[in-house]
Amino acid sequence: MKFDSPIFDRIRVKPNRDRTVKAEGPVCEWHGCTHPATHRAPKGRDREGQFWRYCFDHVRAYNQSYNYFSGMPDEDVMAYQKDAMTGHRPTWKMGSRGAGAAREAHARQHQPEGFADPFGMFGEMGGTARPEPEPPRENRMIRNAERRAFESLGVEISATPQEIKARFKILVKKYHPDANGGDISTEDRLRDVIQAYNHLKNAGYC
Repeated sequence: MKFDSPIFDRIRVKPNRDRTVKAEGPVCEWHGCTHPATHRAPKGRDREGQFWRYCFDHVRAYNQSYNYFSGMPDEDVMAYQKDAMTGHRPTWKMGSRGAGAAREAHARQHQPEGFADPFGMFGEMGGTARPEPEPPRENRMIRNAERRAFESLGVEISATPQEIKARFKILVKKYHPDANGGDISTEDRLRDVIQAYNHLKNAGYC
């Protein structure tokens, strides 16, 4: 290579400061913060899919005070918990879909009478079957699974449906993570309470 060659006498290299590419990104949306926004936080109920952008310190502070159920009536909280059991997917009663007026009229005309319908299946479709009366609770045989459900809720076997529902509502509020500052250590106890209540409800105790 010739150092006095005229071919290379005009090559110039720019200083490093001119070749530096600055990486730009979102800034933390916390008031007064200028740190990079590295984390997302949900904006809240009725704003699903929308997020705040915070730095690590501020997203942690936001999560500690975040409560999805804030301001929601107790009835709506209970309905949300119930829908969560099915993944918030819609459900229908048997016979409520695909049965038009003609089908219901045909069922009423050809529905045999005078037989027992303990589950009310034909009654929901316009039938005339008579349901069997529910046996008194005190004559029921208490199974071990039902005894465990009563113990999980902390109520007596002789508790009324109103007492069971009231106790369930108290325990849900007590063990829900939002009521414990986001502490998830009570989730197992909350799941046990919900399963016990649903078992008693399916068994006809509430």
